[in-house]
This record gives sequence, C-alpha cells and structure tokens, in this order.
Amino acid sequence: MTVRRLDFFPQSFSMSLLRFAPSIITILVACCYALEFESLNNIKTQTSPDDQAKAVTALIKRLIPDQAAAFTVVVNSSIGPPNLDTFEIKSHDNKVSITGTTGVAAAWGFHHYLKHYCGCHISWAGNQLNIPSTLPTVKPALKITSPNRFRYYQNVCTVSYSFAWWNWTRWEREIDWMAMNGINLPLAFNAQEAIWQKVYLNMGFTQKDLDTHFGGPAFLAWTRIGNIHGWGGPLTPSWHANQIKLQHQILKRMRDLGMTPVLPAFAGHVPDATIRLFPKANIINGSIWGKFSKDRQYCCTKFLVPSDPLFKRIGKTFIETMMAEFNGTDHVYNADLFNEMNPVSNDLGYLASASRGVYETIISADPKGIWLMQGWLFTSNGFWFKEQIKAHLTAVPLGRLIILDLASDILPVFDRTNSFYGQPFIWCMLHNFGGNHGLYGRLDYVNKAVFASRMFPGSTMVGTGLTPEGIEQNDVMYGFMNDLTWRTQPVNVTAWIDSYAVRRYGKFTQQTQRAWRILKDTIYNSMENTKEHNRNALVMRPSLTIDPDVWYDWKEVAEAWPLMINAATDLGTSLLYRYDLVDIGRQVLQDIAMVTYAEFLTFIHMNKKTLASLCLEKFLDILLDMDTLLATDSHWLLGNWIQSAKALGTSIKEQKWLEYNARNQITIWGPHAEINDYANKQWAGLMKSYYHRRWSLFAFEFEHAHQLWNQTRFNELCLNTIEIPWTYNTSDYTTVPIGDSIKVSHFLFEKYKEDIWSGRDGIVQVFDVSGQRFQRAKRYPPQ
Repeated sequence: MTVRRLDFFPQSFSMSLLRFAPSIITILVACCYALEFESLNNIKTQTSPDDQAKAVTALIKRLIPDQAAAFTVVVNSSIGPPNLDTFEIKSHDNKVSITGTTGVAAAWGFHHYLKHYCGCHISWAGNQLNIPSTLPTVKPALKITSPNRFRYYQNVCTVSYSFAWWNWTRWEREIDWMAMNGINLPLAFNAQEAIWQKVYLNMGFTQKDLDTHFGGPAFLAWTRIGNIHGWGGPLTPSWHANQIKLQHQILKRMRDLGMTPVLPAFAGHVPDATIRLFPKANIINGSIWGKFSKDRQYCCTKFLVPSDPLFKRIGKTFIETMMAEFNGTDHVYNADLFNEMNPVSNDLGYLASASRGVYETIISADPKGIWLMQGWLFTSNGFWFKEQIKAHLTAVPLGRLIILDLASDILPVFDRTNSFYGQPFIWCMLHNFGGNHGLYGRLDYVNKAVFASRMFPGSTMVGTGLTPEGIEQNDVMYGFMNDLTWRTQPVNVTAWIDSYAVRRYGKFTQQTQRAWRILKDTIYNSMENTKEHNRNALVMRPSLTIDPDVWYDWKEVAEAWPLMINAATDLGTSLLYRYDLVDIGRQVLQDIAMVTYAEFLTFIHMNKKTLASLCLEKFLDILLDMDTLLATDSHWLLGNWIQSAKALGTSIKEQKWLEYNARNQITIWGPHAEINDYANKQWAGLMKSYYHRRWSLFAFEFEHAHQLWNQTRFNELCLNTIEIPWTYNTSDYTTVPIGDSIKVSHFLFEKYKEDIWSGRDGIVQVFDVSGQRFQRAKRYPPQ
C-alpha cells in the first residue's frame, strides 16, 4: 500500500498543521513514511534494550563520572511511535531517569537534560560540564519525539580530511558525541581495504596488484570512490591490522548504542590487473579527476560496468566477507559510482542498468539490503539532467535506495527532481570543504529550509544529516543543526544564540552576548548560495590573481573581537572561551590580510611598486602574528595532525610514510600539486613554516623582478623549492601550546585596531579594548 505523503492535504492545511500542531505533524509524517517505505523497517538495531541501556550508562560514566550515579537509563521501544526516536525524562529525589526508544534516543535525552536543565555544553572544541550539585528537577515529565526517521553523519571525505589518524580513544569520544546528538545512521568505512585485499587475493590478484591500487591513508576517500588510485600508498600490513581492530571496536560501540552503521559496498572501481585476470569482462577507463592527468599511474581508475556478471560476483563476495569479519550487518550500504566523474554514456538505459546492478549485487548478499548513495553527483548540471537522474534512481525499487541530498544547505537537488522521483532522501548540511578553517554559516537559511523541505509537496524526506568534508570547526553550526533535528518548527535564532553563548562558557556576560549576536547577523548569516571553501590569500599559493572572497562586512565581524577580549575578566578560565577568542582573532587577522592583499593589487595596478612592497611586508607580518596567536591554543597546532599520523607507525620507515601522507594532503595534495591548497589549514607551525615561506619567496621574487611577472615560472620555483621539500621534511612541531591566548589577543588587537577603525563611511564606530564604543574620524591610507 502506498500513498503520497503530506501532499494529499491542501498545502494551506499542511502549513496550518506546521504552525499550530507540531505533534500531529510528527504522527502524520511517521504514518505516511511507514506506508510508503516499508523496506526501511529493516533498518533497526539488533542489540537488546538492556545492552543498549548499559552502553548509554557507560557513556554517562565516561562523561561525568562523579555524577553518573544520579542517572538511570532504560530503553523501551514502546514509549514512542514506531521508527521515530523518543526520549522521556523524569526526576525524583535528586535522581534523573531517562527512557529512550533506543540507546541513541536515551543518550540524546541525557544530552538534552544537560543542555536545557543544567546549562552544559558539549562540542568538538571541548565541554562545559558545570553541573549543579543538586540536579534540576523535571516536572512534569518531558517527552520528545523526533520528526526525523534518520540523523545521518559523515561525508565520504570526512574519513580522510579529519578521521585519518584517529585511534580508539578519539573514536570513542566521537561516537559518544554522535549518540548524544541523536545520530543513528553514521558511516563506518574503516578497514574496507583489508577486506578488499582478502577478496582480491582469493580471486588471483597479487599483492603488487593491490599495492598499486589502494591509496595512502590520507587519500583513501578518493581511491574508494574511484577518483584516483595508488597515490600515497602502498598500505602496510600493520595499517590493515590496526584498522581491522579499530573497525571491530567502532561497530560494536555503534551497535551497542542502537545506531545503524552504514557499511561500504562495491561501486565498480577495480585494480588495473582486473583486465589481465578477466579479459572478457566489460571494463572501461575512468575519467580524469582533478588535475591528475599529468601522472597517469594515479588517474583513470578502471571501472567494471555493473551489468557485467563479474560485478555481482565481486560485490557479493565483498559484502559476505565483510559480514563474516564484522559479525553481520545492519543492512545499509554506501556505494558511489560516479562521484565527480561523468558516466561513459548518458543513455538512459545504461544509467538505469548501472544503478540496478549495484542494488541487485547488494541484495544478492543481503536480501534486506538498502543502498545509500551521496547525491553530490546531481549538483552538476553538465551531465545529470532530469531524465538521467530519473532513470538512474527509479531503476531501484522505491524505498530500497536512500539519497543523501548532500549539500541541501547550498545546492539542494530534491526540489528540482520531484523529491528524487519518489526515493527517500535525507536533507544534509555540508557546510565545510576540505576541513578548511574560517567562520561561516547560514543560520537563518538552515533554520527555515529543514522544515520547509519536510513540508515540500510530495516530500520523501526521511531525515537530516551532517555531511562536512572536515570537522572540528564552526561548532555553532553543528550544534544548531543537531538542535533542529528534534524540533517540528523553526527556532528564534537570536534566543538560541544567546543561550548557546551562556552554555558554551558556563556564564552570561554582556560582552559575549553582543559578540555572538554580531557573528549571528554577519558571518553566520550568509545569504549567498555558494559552495566555495576558504580562498583567503594567506593559504593560497602566492600570485597576482587571487580573488578576494569576503562576502561579509569584515569590519562588523571584527567588532566581536574586542568584546571577546573584554570578557576575559569573567571567562578567562574557560578553555572554550579561549578557543573562541583565538578563532575570532584568527578570522579578523585573515580578513585584514585579505584587505592588505587587495591594497597590494591596487598599488600594482597604479604602478606604485614601493607601496606594493610595503603591503607585502605587512602581509608577511600578519602571517607570523597569526602563527603566534594560534600557537596559544592546543586545538590549532600542526603538531597534533603530524604526531597522530606518526603514532600509527610501527617503524621509522612507516612513520615517515605516514607523516608524508599527512603533510601532502594539507598542502599540495598530490605528487605535483594536483589539488593544491584545497585542504588548507590555519594551524600554528603551518602558517610560519609553509605559508610564510611561500609569501616570503613571492615578496623576494616580486622585489627583484625586472620585467613582467611570470606566474608560471614562480609556480615551478615555489613547488620545487618550498612546497615539495616541505612535504618530505620531518621537522618536529610542538603539540603543547605556547603563550597566553588572552595576552596575545590583547596585544594583537592593539596592533591592528587602526585597520579595523579606518575607512568606514567617513566616521567609524570604534571599540577600544574595553569594549566601549566611540567615534573616530576616518584615517586615509598614504597616497
């Protein structure tokens, strides 16, 4: 039995329900989803309620060991609607009882209590857990049901840009974070190369065949989806052993908490040797990805056409081998055939047979299997027109394919494909590219779009998702998005941001409230539908053609900096306050650098080389000052990234290989800077030893240039004298912060405050370091 979801009501009636009866909406949506997508009922935890409750209890003990005894946890699926997570919170005699329909729901309820009753805060940058000695009471009892069937987490790139070097300690903390934020559908991609190795060796491939196929640890995301192969490898036996052990731990914990881990499936990308072993198979060359055409040994990964019988043989064996190793499956599998690579044909029959081949392979190994795919490929209009998208998606039975509308926050696809032509989809916030640093967000847009998408006529939305390419940045956007997933209507963003600031620091101050309201109204309220990551000149290879990408009024953003500095008296002991102080200062300095670079270009155009050189001197000084500021907080240290990579090595040789992977990814990204600076980071150590050296070289070459600037010559010089040598360097970088964030911030604000004050409509509104506003006449630059 099938019905169309909410569009069987008049739209005006649907909107009335959204405004006045959110609980009714939740029930109606749940019922409609159940009728349409019965196959999704296969996605449910196999862990017993008692074991889930024990897992949540253990999570609470890890987080707040001294107060854990005051909480009791029960998992009871009958307290809420089928397939929608529900939690209930009660309190009695300074004890708190939390009941959830799943372990995730219970952990979510626990986090809800900490946030909304105890004023606590949990984030990637750290936690604020100042819990009252007498626990706040919950009367009457609180019960909340999520309107979303799923809360998905991860981009296939996140596993490389952020997770590449994680050990179990770091994974355990992340899985706890997932559970407390209601994530019930996380990607679980570790160790798949070890499984593939077993499969391929049993099929007659040699170890050498596989060594040239698997990429290095920092590049596995792109070898898994067939963009490249071999780069950064080969993988070592100890790497495989480590990942197998880690994946067992990850899957057990996710399952214990009631999550549904998404496992990998076969997407047709095969070793070159497949042609030798199976000469009759329908195998084609993949297309060039990025700029990897120069070195053919890494590009154009072979693609086994899914309609070929060998496709099902390989894919079925892989899933069965994986299930045997990792104690079964949870019936959801990710496979992306054409990620950023166009298919060989736009013929509708070919595209339908390709998706049908993947689906049939999955169910041949797991009859209950459901295919989950990223919808990123559909954001490009050069190939995927409506007819092609429809043919590709509808070849799979409705409900047996879930689409991640991967960048709904900037490039939604559901609204131009009739809600993916009937297939269920998850509304995702991508937000970050390459793991770059830089304050950015679309609070107002996300606040409305999530709910509007659920009410879209004919909507097949079954959940929300977080799909950043890199994490551990912009905590506020992810906290906001996670907060929306249990709500049925938009929030008051100003009230939410005020509450966020108090919870994050554990205390209210007028300065931080004003600072966060400024950020909310400016840099976290982008009206532009853009997918650009951080293109600040500081972290780009020097040239005369970098496009200043400052879409916000940076001087308004800068007003938050002295306000934050002034809050030090009240919040100086808060590590989260210090983190944000550095982050906001970093943002202001990068914006001043961008303005300085723009002035440099202006003076070049005016043929005023002396003034242009002075701009470059100031630019270089800002780079060093940023390094000094970033070095004061442990979260902003290059040494963390490199040391965590080396820690996985079991020999000096292996450590050097891992360090090279780590260094290459965040800088030139490839043997010849194929994706140069895409994964740029603003880390202490990197700013000084890499970005500053590049711009110093640029300044020297510019100063001594006696003819027209030759960018091609400089690019080669920079690549060969600085960039490539840096990736092979093994110099140590500290993992211990240096200096005091507050003192350094105060000093740097005083140094650069004139840049913030000048040039604002003749009269500028100015903050001194105490946070007091006054007016000052505009200061003109030298002529």
